[in-house]
Amino acid sequence: MPVVSVSLMNLPGTEAAVGWAGSHCIIADRPEGRAGGMGLGFNGAQLLALAIGGCFCNDLRYIAHRRGVGIASVAVKVHLTLEGDPPIATAAEMVVNCTMEDGSDPQSLIDEARDSSMVGCSLPRGIPVSVSTGQGG
Repeated sequence: MPVVSVSLMNLPGTEAAVGWAGSHCIIADRPEGRAGGMGLGFNGAQLLALAIGGCFCNDLRYIAHRRGVGIASVAVKVHLTLEGDPPIATAAEMVVNCTMEDGSDPQSLIDEARDSSMVGCSLPRGIPVSVSTGQGG
């Protein structure tokens, strides 16, 4: 069973965290002035919305390549609804604009990506999240 691992640690001189996987990194932070945040990066809700939309965009490309068709352009907007205290994501809506190079209707490509997106398919099923304390640094 494949396992994907990422690492995060404090960004020196800030209260933000830098996360990385391989040679790619991202900064997680709170808005400026909130709980020590400096607005240096994305908050958790934004990261979740980006994961939903980013995974979907990648899947569109995987499917297009497998089918041997070209995408001229793709734009995805994700609206994540938060409720409660602490805030919990209760819904996500994606609005997809996709244009095919050959002018064909992209709907079957969009439908397949929706039905096979790892993030989009995992969230409705729910996953357990465990938290433990590590040893050392």
